[in-house]
Amino acid sequence: MTSSPQLASSAILERDGRYLFVRRANPPSADMYAFPGGRAEPGETPAETAVREFHEETGILPRNPQLFQTYDLPPRESDGSGARHFFLSVFKVEADPGLEAVAGDDAASVGWYTSTEIFALPIPDSVRDCVEKLELIRPR
Repeated sequence: MTSSPQLASSAILERDGRYLFVRRANPPSADMYAFPGGRAEPGETPAETAVREFHEETGILPRNPQLFQTYDLPPRESDGSGARHFFLSVFKVEADPGLEAVAGDDAASVGWYTSTEIFALPIPDSVRDCVEKLELIRPR
């Protein structure tokens, strides 16, 4: 019997063609770059999870979460024997432009990256897919 996937959310914040990324300090995807996010807490909606995790990892309180993409992420062998199955909801968010991101919670670091820079980083497949889709709709 397989257990139902663990719910997780992440949030995309874009400024001037750059996306805010965290380098993950812990599994899953430790040492990979990704949008800020994490596991849902009991009773949270996916949007609430995205806002809370974004705030915990970057110090920025985002607003107006809009669902962008969802991913069914079965465990990968590279994540080890304790790997979990996740259902990830990815949201686009807004935040005041003057707010500075500071790494917190399980983020090893934070930074703003262009899509070209992102594709050169170690990123999960779901992040690559999101950035490719974002670049198709981003105004030039």
